[in-house]
Formats: sequence, C-alpha cells, structure tokens
Amino acid sequence: MIIHKDYRNLRIPDPFVTIGVFDGVHLGHQALLRQLVAAAREKGSESVVITFDPHPKHVLSQDNENLLFLTTLTEKGKLLEKLMVDHLIVINFTKDLGNIEARDFIRDVLVKSIGIKHLLVGYNNQFGKARGGDISKIREYARVYGFTVDQAEGVSGEEGIISSTAIREALLSGDLANANKWLGYSYQVTGKVVEGKKLGRSLGFPTANIKPDEDLKLIPANGVYAVEVLIENELRQGVLSIGYNPTVDPGRKTRSIEVNIFDFEDDLYGKSVTVFFRYRLRDEKRFENTDQLRKQMAHDRDEALKLLV
Repeated sequence: MIIHKDYRNLRIPDPFVTIGVFDGVHLGHQALLRQLVAAAREKGSESVVITFDPHPKHVLSQDNENLLFLTTLTEKGKLLEKLMVDHLIVINFTKDLGNIEARDFIRDVLVKSIGIKHLLVGYNNQFGKARGGDISKIREYARVYGFTVDQAEGVSGEEGIISSTAIREALLSGDLANANKWLGYSYQVTGKVVEGKKLGRSLGFPTANIKPDEDLKLIPANGVYAVEVLIENELRQGVLSIGYNPTVDPGRKTRSIEVNIFDFEDDLYGKSVTVFFRYRLRDEKRFENTDQLRKQMAHDRDEALKLLV
C-alpha cells in the first residue's frame, strides 16, 4: 500500500475511492473496504482510501476535544494494508476544509486531483460542509462529473449496526468481549515502557509501566486483563492492570497501565511494546492488605494462562 500525504495531481489508474475516518477499521469498515478492493480489481483499477488527520470532530467542535480514538493513524494504515488497499490518502483536516461544500470537494479533490472512476460510500456516509453530501447529492454530482457511485450496507451485530461509537462505549464500560467481536481483532495499545514505582516487584509480580504513544488513544476501562505483549517481534503472555493501584498506592490521582509479562526478566525501559487485550478478568479492587492482593494476582495469572492457551 502506498501512503500519500498530498492528494494533488496523483497518477492512479481509474481509481475506485472511498472516504471516511475509519476509526477502528471495524467489521463494518472491513466489509466496505473488501467490497472496494474486489470491485477495483475486477475492473483492473486500483483501490483508494481517503481519510483525514486530525479527526474532523476535533477540528470542528470544542465539544469533541476529549474524543478518544480506537486507532492511531499508524495502526489504521497497518489494518488497511492487511485488507489489500492499494493507496491511502491522508488529508490534513482544517476548519477551511470543513467549510468546503460537498460539490466543491468532489470537483476539486476527487475529480480534478485524483481522477475518480468510482466512489463507494458507507451506509451513513456524508461529507462536505455541514455533512451536506448525502447519497442523493453524491449521485447527482456523479452524473455531472462522470463517475459511478455505489453504497455499501451497514454490518449488524446483536445490538444493531456496528459503529466506532458503540465500540468506544463498550471499551470504556469494560465490555471487551463485544468490542473485540465488533472490531474483528483484539484491541491494542502501543507505548513506551517508562520508570514506575516498582510496586509490583515488591509483591513478586514485576510489571512494565506503559505510556501510550498517543494521548488521544482510548484506554479501556479500569480493571485487570489477560493480554499478549509484542516485544521486538516476540509475542509474550501477561496480565495487565489499568487503574489507580488503590491497595498499594492510595490517593493516587493518575491512572497507570502496568503489565506483568510471564517468565520475562529483560530490561524494557525505553522500549516500545504493543499490548493486545484478549480477555477482561475483573474490575479493579481495593484489598485490605498486600497479602490478599498477592493471592489475587496469583489467581489472575492462573486464569490468564487458562484463557491464553
């Protein structure tokens, strides 16, 4: 997959295009993207995904300044590449861009710059100023500018149409099982290992403290998780805790992300690791003493080993 940071004057043969933020690249997105790739290949064309960075909601409304994301731009790119997308165009989203009418965006970006052949839109896709480019308008402009349009259907789960919003809510409420099911893969967080207070080591369970690479990356609900940890292309098993360490560090004001990696003693300070959230084991809990906590941590390890076979 080729990543483009400038959409002007691209030379892509008869591009089949879709547009969206695609946060999470969940099962609904995946169905649309597979449809795009298959249609492009059938016609001997190339598939093009147009996305925006930063997220339009962050730029257009202060009400969304605390909106957290399922995927960083790097993670999104890797997921799109796995789906065999040919081109990813990342457009820098600004307030000026947000004020462009849908017709002007189609004419200036899709037609003049990219030379669009076909546009595939999602079931609820709208773009342009005030989201004025709905499917009826898009079809109208397609007739004017000479490209074809198709609309993909949404993908439903047990709770309705799968969406990035529903997945965010699931992760924040501790419903990892449904979040992973709707994503189609295990949720992940990448970050650097930083110095901690070595509280886990004093209990016999040394932990690596992780600082996520992106401040706006969504961190799942406080609790204890069975995870797999990617360290320099090696996948290890472990138990990860998110929260305030109420038993050993009462009064703590900031959340920590700490992972006990099984049978691993190497120095990880400063190194990048990726955590894959496989199962949620339990809520965060304050114990009466460290002996109770130590017993629970041993139980958590045993449960994780059973689940991660």
